[in-house]
Amino acid sequence: MKALIIEDELAASENLTYLLHAIEPNIEVVAVLDSVKSSVDFFSKPHDTELVFMDIHLADGISFEIFEQARIDIPVVFTTAYNQYALKAFKFNSIDYLLKPIDKDELADALQQFEVQNKGRGFDDRQVKGLLELIHSKRKNYKTTFLVSHRDELIPLKTESIAYFKIDTGVVKAVTSDNKMFSINDKLEDIEEELDPQLFLRANRQFIINKDSVVNLKTYFNGKLIVEVKPGSDQRIVVSKAKAAEVKDWLGS
Repeated sequence: MKALIIEDELAASENLTYLLHAIEPNIEVVAVLDSVKSSVDFFSKPHDTELVFMDIHLADGISFEIFEQARIDIPVVFTTAYNQYALKAFKFNSIDYLLKPIDKDELADALQQFEVQNKGRGFDDRQVKGLLELIHSKRKNYKTTFLVSHRDELIPLKTESIAYFKIDTGVVKAVTSDNKMFSINDKLEDIEEELDPQLFLRANRQFIINKDSVVNLKTYFNGKLIVEVKPGSDQRIVVSKAKAAEVKDWLGS
């Protein structure tokens, strides 16, 4: 079997490759791509790939955008961190997915299902249309206020006033532009889906930053970036090499 991996995190793609070979030594990973652009380029040319493992968040955008620019007529298994909205979209459209971190047994089940049921089958028009409609409709409605606890009160906190969200000792905190901090009773992944991507960006696993809070970018080793924000953070905000271009494009848009 020939498989394609579309994943912008090197550790994740290496782990998936390792698991695939551990389950089926004859699997050939024909390529590992990290962006929407490179994926569209790949599918615009002849290929003999039989199965695709595709992450959702890529170096230059969301993987669903690939389907708007290229025809994929082979099965796709999405790999994703837990996200209620994404899972709803997949289940609604009968699309396979694996939750990160990927479990070896679940991956083996996905491969077996491919062999038994899905070989040679890609998305049909109904699935693609339904998935993209759900994605686009979600993008139109962004959260404008978070209800947060403050002493013995619940107060509305305007989203635009939040400089960044961070995970602090396992708890998500919202830090405002005037340097106040509030706990948020949601996962960072869920918060990310509720924010306008033109204004907020997931810098790494610990931070979502507001464009208006960014002071500058500093180069770091191995092509990484450090984001300086105001008010300052007691944790260094490091952007991976794979995501660096996306951050630069986002700030310049």
